[in-house]
Amino acid sequence: MTIASAQAQVPLSTYMDSKGFINVQALTCAQLANTYQEDADYLAAWYSGWYNGLAQKHFAHVTRAKSGEHQVIVYCKAHPELKVIQAIDVLFKNEK
Repeated sequence: MTIASAQAQVPLSTYMDSKGFINVQALTCAQLANTYQEDADYLAAWYSGWYNGLAQKHFAHVTRAKSGEHQVIVYCKAHPELKVIQAIDVLFKNEK
């Protein structure tokens, strides 16, 4: 890996709009892979809650989020052009 190809990690707040919101539906795998680990943890917990929301459960399953987080990051690093939500969808479908 060359220095030119290495990217410094950034806080998730880098992707916030002027009102302080992050469009998690639009967040790309490249952006997720470029954030600090702690921010990826928070994001994974949110995504877990989003999927639980589809099941009409209103809580985030943090243990599940933590266990799947590594898979999502590895998949995202291999597919930086995808949105994170697409990567999670692929991983969940492969889990069934």
